[in-house]
Amino acid sequence: MQDTKISGFAHDQFSAARDAFEANFADGEELGASFYAAIEGETVVDLWGGYADEARQRRWTRDTIVNVYSITKTMTALTALWLADRGELDFAAPVARYWPEFAANGKDRITVAQLMSHTSGLSGWHPAISGEDFYDWDKATSTLQAQAPLWEPGTASGYHVYTFGFLIGEVVRRITGKTLDTVFREQIASPLNADFWIGLPESEDHRVADLVAFLPSSVADGVEMTEIQKITFSDTRTDVPSTRTRAWRGAEIPAVNGHGNARSIAAIQTVLANGGVAGGKRIMSDAGCRRALDVQVDGPDLVMRGIGVRFGLGFGLPSQILALEPPNPNTLFWSGGGGSFVLVDIDARMTFADAMNRMQRGLVGDERSFRIIRAIWRATGMARERAG
Repeated sequence: MQDTKISGFAHDQFSAARDAFEANFADGEELGASFYAAIEGETVVDLWGGYADEARQRRWTRDTIVNVYSITKTMTALTALWLADRGELDFAAPVARYWPEFAANGKDRITVAQLMSHTSGLSGWHPAISGEDFYDWDKATSTLQAQAPLWEPGTASGYHVYTFGFLIGEVVRRITGKTLDTVFREQIASPLNADFWIGLPESEDHRVADLVAFLPSSVADGVEMTEIQKITFSDTRTDVPSTRTRAWRGAEIPAVNGHGNARSIAAIQTVLANGGVAGGKRIMSDAGCRRALDVQVDGPDLVMRGIGVRFGLGFGLPSQILALEPPNPNTLFWSGGGGSFVLVDIDARMTFADAMNRMQRGLVGDERSFRIIRAIWRATGMARERAG
């Protein structure tokens, strides 16, 4: 660990955040990572370091990017919020208004809001498709449009691990005539000069850090799954090695294959923290941003071990599943498999993002990110301390 180089900066007030970031490497919890924090749209912490590969042959540089798995969902959700802010998408409307074929098999009353809040009953494909079918947009979406819900829509959430992006993405495509990534890039990422991709060009492959899988857990692997969990997690399976392939990186899988770093994640989600403005550009209205806070469901999630989750429109809201106590109620967050994390505090106009390549087990984020965020809260007098 002695040769791990940490680069970037933290304002003097937030030196403890840099200490926490460095400690994650010293303790062996990180291989390569980036962390970014903004207040009122201004950068206060921008750190990166470590290695982009397990053999420690490639340094993690300022422009290293990594597959951040379900952080991609926050980009997909923001694109839908942007479209709704323009008056082109009504979250209360049936999905079938925009995607008529979706009404098949009793799905005529499922709303767009139910897709956004993981309550549509479509957390997986039934019958199953393969991981390779993620590269076939028409097959992935036509299978979803034909099947019946796995539970009564609107009655509970069941995390839409992979389906979320195809469902929202197809609605966006039906409205705009463009793929979700095209709309996201033209209207959000490019105006903000944000280095985040849903469908990575081959020219950027050399900048991608390799994800390093967490060690197998015999306890976790031995947990008996419900039928809904099995359909969601097991019947359509992907693995970490697939993220290193050109097929995965180049496809559009708007739930899980986004590539970026902490800086680009925060640059984009600062739109929500800052009333629709980021990088000096107005992307959305303040009211359009605050729609993300509209509570859609609050209760045990049928996919995530029955743990209590509150979902707004496309984002998690403070709830049991988050082992971090935000100081303000109007907070949005989500995480990617293995640890990547984003938190948006609308009240304090703060944005935090963390992206790394050494994966850890955890449903939503882990202590690597939380320690740094708490250090920033303490520095601003916002911390809510608790035992442990």
